[in-house]
Amino acid sequence: MKRKSDAPADDVLVVPDTRLRAGEPSRLDSEAERERQRAIARATAAKIDEIELAMASDIFDDEPAWGSARRPAAANAPVMNPLDAEEPLEAPVPPASAPAVEESAILYANGQAAAAESLLRDSLADFGRAERLPWWMLFDLYQATGRETDFDSLAIDYASHFETSPPAWQPLLMPTAAPAPVAAVAASEAFGAVLDSAAGARLQRLLASPAPLVRIDLGALRSATPEGCAALLSALQALRKEGRELVLAGADTLLGVLRPMLAVGDRGAGEAPWLLLLELLLLSNREKDFEESAMDYCVTFEVSPPSFETPKRVSTAAPAPASRAGGDRFLLPPVAGGANDPLLDAVDAYAEGRELLVLDCSRLARMDFACATALQSRLSAHVEAGRAVELRELNHLVAALLRLLGYGDGIRLYPHRY
Repeated sequence: MKRKSDAPADDVLVVPDTRLRAGEPSRLDSEAERERQRAIARATAAKIDEIELAMASDIFDDEPAWGSARRPAAANAPVMNPLDAEEPLEAPVPPASAPAVEESAILYANGQAAAAESLLRDSLADFGRAERLPWWMLFDLYQATGRETDFDSLAIDYASHFETSPPAWQPLLMPTAAPAPVAAVAASEAFGAVLDSAAGARLQRLLASPAPLVRIDLGALRSATPEGCAALLSALQALRKEGRELVLAGADTLLGVLRPMLAVGDRGAGEAPWLLLLELLLLSNREKDFEESAMDYCVTFEVSPPSFETPKRVSTAAPAPASRAGGDRFLLPPVAGGANDPLLDAVDAYAEGRELLVLDCSRLARMDFACATALQSRLSAHVEAGRAVELRELNHLVAALLRLLGYGDGIRLYPHRY
């Protein structure tokens, strides 16, 4: 599955004259069609899983086994208000017949990504025939190491083997030009199914927050109005101008909503959706797609398009499932290593005055043994003090490591979903 963004950045963009006729679909149409086909595949798979779950629900416990090929019902539920959502699923204990899970988690934690990859790939022929967990761990490994081509190759095999649509590429890496991100409390906002004028007040809360980190989750969006696009565009531009660190989750979901709204020469949607599309492409560091879409915007509105600027202090993440645990989260850094007293002290400071500690792991690519052990000790002290502790959006490699170390006794682990 080759994406346009894989093309070299210095390619010369040749635009045939026929592409510039009023009302003609833009280059976005091919992307929109691919997204539509993926949505159809997901919906079909979800319906099959829903029927299977309905048949089994009266007999079996609803908690799936570690890496089970059976999807949890909540993963396929309609989009809901976060306050009404079911709790995400915890990471269950791996079966004894899955040594590749634990061994690869240890290797990866020790910085031996190649050895972990080899072990996981070998396990696909036996353990991976029925279980999805080794596939998910490989997807996370490739995203953490920026290997999109290998991710796409695995995605093709995954879709064929399980007869379902594969995950979308969501790299965990920060843009190379960005300063090293730190751990800190993050102000967060997750949108529901519609991005409309009501988004303005919610985004103003983020802008007014003194938190150095901001997380915006767009993964549940299914439609957008020009007013909502304008409000989000203004907030994203303000955050970029202020230089605050931004975690943008589910950007591809909103891109899939915006693309069908836009066509070259058609000004009916207004400028806001176009400019928001360009802002999302910029923040996602997709220069090639940005330049192509900027050309379409230029032709449509007969104005000079915005210029591409390499994003700084911006990272992307997979969208999080809706959760009752709203409010600010403690956002862990991409790599956590060593005893890391500054990180542990920051967690303690975050815990002051809170009954629920939510550690957001959406950008955490790797944690080594020393840090995992030290963090477990510190978090266990908070559990003993009567606080609830949750680690959310864990990648499956880190989740397997933490489970192996005995996390789970009062510390709840929630891997992200595929």
